[in-house]
Amino acid sequence: MSTYSQHAGDAFELYNLRVEISERSGRIIGKHKVGDYFEVIGEDIFIPHGQGFSIYALGALLPLLAAKQRQNHPHDFMESDDLIADPDVNCKAIYRICRTGKTIFRHIDVSGNPLSPTTNHHAC
Repeated sequence: MSTYSQHAGDAFELYNLRVEISERSGRIIGKHKVGDYFEVIGEDIFIPHGQGFSIYALGALLPLLAAKQRQNHPHDFMESDDLIADPDVNCKAIYRICRTGKTIFRHIDVSGNPLSPTTNHHAC
């Protein structure tokens, strides 16, 4: 596990993700099928050409993706759990979130707020 101090200046790393409809799925309602996926690198979502993804499933998955991109405490469920149920109770799709690698980003490239060594970023 790397630490923030390993990166110079304003650099930090996030996990790249692949979200895929798992083979553990039951009956899937809609056009989607086991194996359909999208990838997340930083703030960008990449869906393969010609493939769609349910906006309702995406809406349910989005809040989890930012947490899954980050290194959490080893006992946090985000470190052990990777299967998410479809939000439609009649659809039995199961989505698997896998970490596929890491990408290094710089604060200056992803935020309009300047970093300051004297700023307490945790205070409101």
